[in-house]
Amino acid sequence: MHQLRKQLLAIDITTQIDVVHKEMDKQLLEQWKQGSNVFFAAQSNKLSSVYEHAVSSLLACIKPTLTDRPILHEGGIYYGCWLESTGTINNELLSRFLPEVAEETYLGFATFQREDGMLPYKITMDGPNYRQIQLVTPLARCVWHHYQLNETSENFLSTMYDAMVKYDHWLMTYRNTRQTGCIEAFSAFDTGHDLSPRFWHVADTPHQNDATKCNPYSPILPFLAPDLTANVYCQRKYLAKIAEELGKHEEASAWKVKAEQTRQALFTHCYDAVDDFFYDVDRQGQFVRVQSDVLLRVLACEVVDDEMFARMLSKYLLNTRKFFAKYPFPAIALDDPRYDQQISYNSWAGPSNFLAIIRAAHAFEYHRRYVEQLWTIQPIVAAMTRMNKFSQTISPWTGAEGFTEIYSPAILCVLDFVERLSGILPTKDQTIWFTGVLPYDSDHGESITGNLVYRRSVKGHRYEFVNQAGNCEIWQDDKQIVVFPSGLRAVLNEQGELVSLIGMQYGTITGEVVVQERKYNVAISGNEEWMLTGDQWHCIHQSGVVPPTY
Repeated sequence: MHQLRKQLLAIDITTQIDVVHKEMDKQLLEQWKQGSNVFFAAQSNKLSSVYEHAVSSLLACIKPTLTDRPILHEGGIYYGCWLESTGTINNELLSRFLPEVAEETYLGFATFQREDGMLPYKITMDGPNYRQIQLVTPLARCVWHHYQLNETSENFLSTMYDAMVKYDHWLMTYRNTRQTGCIEAFSAFDTGHDLSPRFWHVADTPHQNDATKCNPYSPILPFLAPDLTANVYCQRKYLAKIAEELGKHEEASAWKVKAEQTRQALFTHCYDAVDDFFYDVDRQGQFVRVQSDVLLRVLACEVVDDEMFARMLSKYLLNTRKFFAKYPFPAIALDDPRYDQQISYNSWAGPSNFLAIIRAAHAFEYHRRYVEQLWTIQPIVAAMTRMNKFSQTISPWTGAEGFTEIYSPAILCVLDFVERLSGILPTKDQTIWFTGVLPYDSDHGESITGNLVYRRSVKGHRYEFVNQAGNCEIWQDDKQIVVFPSGLRAVLNEQGELVSLIGMQYGTITGEVVVQERKYNVAISGNEEWMLTGDQWHCIHQSGVVPPTY
């Protein structure tokens, strides 16, 4: 047996992780063990020790709040669960590891929905709060992915659907005052953009701390907000999917029409063809020309086609003058004179925020830009080896940790990126990804992991993934089932059968693939996907790779 496999099989997570709240933490670790049973071992412990610290820190972010069932908290100085983050993108990642906690967290927002349809923007020990909206990642997308991944009950799906339908009505009633079809921002906190130049000369909270009111004396408010509008487009798109699943076919058709109306409003009002960018539009009809992570938010809402996304990569996301910092993604374009380098306070005026980092993944994967995505993941993983407090922000220049600590987006980023880059990741499409790429030793040449082995249970099977320079091995229930060259991602179905291979590196990966003792020679370029049908390989996706720009 491979030495790393022996090392991994000897690990019991319930004894490996330090616990603080002993009884509850032990129960959570038992859930982890009975469900995903995720862990990894490596030749170098620089990343695996941070991983262990991340798991124990995650437990500190899970606690009962207003009920006796634990939910996820944002962590750090943020005592509670925020809709823009904890209840959406954070929870979407948590769903792969502790699905019971994730589901309870989702349901909390439906439980505390106000009679007029407004969802709380946060839930704390003091109760639900409705002062602002604070929307970023679409809730419906996260709920749908949780339902698909975990095959949860239709009762959960129906409860969340009803709540989200009411909230859509609330948004169109109170946040479409200019009758454009765009969703409007009344304050900086409506989008969670604390201190961003996007909202200079705009109050942090809505008028009189009432989410239904906009300052009537402001010469610039309300903003037609591209990220809020894209959110509602994507929300409606997934409400259509959920309605179909619940047998509400007429409602599903209506949601598709409404979604397209919202997408058209976004492009009609918030898209600037000159800059090829999405901006707020103020009360005077002017573009608020601040290039910020609003672009990432819009792209993660599935509003553009593959061609436009490739263009955005070249112009902005992979442009080192814009958002492709040494440690991406900064909150404001690097070449904006209003960019702020400070990382010591809660700022969306410059530093790379872990929320922006974890939100970006969906945009890249939706457009199947896997190689480009790994270019943005690798430096963050290198920075993770120096993490000891799990901050909200890191420096785009040095990767140094910034504001606050024990922040669940940073903690979940560690768990997610290890799995996404080098581990085993079950997907909403009922496939399992085994990504044969190792963390790259880019910072001072120091080894991050060396070869590693990753463990995960999926649908009643235990998998070990031996990921090493040269080739990778997939083991299912102690039987080796696939061997493939490093630099590729193997996609298996739930039964453990190889479905396809994806090129994850720039250039062409060649080598031998062994499937159930049958051997094949392959040559797969970056972002290509080759499917195995019978004994024949054929290419089902080929987009090329967008290189960085300067």
